[in-house]
Amino acid sequence: MAFELFVNGTLMRGLALHDNLEGAEFLGEFVTAPIYRLYSIDDRHPGMFEVENGGVAVKGEMYRMADEIWRRVEDGEPPNLYCGPVKLADGSSVNGILFPREIAEDGHLDISEFGDWRAYMASKD
Repeated sequence: MAFELFVNGTLMRGLALHDNLEGAEFLGEFVTAPIYRLYSIDDRHPGMFEVENGGVAVKGEMYRMADEIWRRVEDGEPPNLYCGPVKLADGSSVNGILFPREIAEDGHLDISEFGDWRAYMASKD
């Protein structure tokens, strides 16, 4: 069975965990609806969660993969990240990688103004 997944951090092309997606089909770049906040989790990976107010659109990539690739991706994710529903700008809902709000807001940096993990990391150079 094929599994589609929106990613917005280290699983994206050229980043640290992208090799975990080996064999997955790249479906393109996508943007979420403007209902998320984005945090840097110790500058190792982003943490995204949905909010009722003050959200931003977040850039990412979509992949289609077989179950065994999904298991490899899931097994390789950093602590506390989980798969959940993500709303895209076109109104559709897809699987995505999310992070618990209470952990993100407990001492991690809000990088929502960037709306993009790559843009945030580039700003640090």
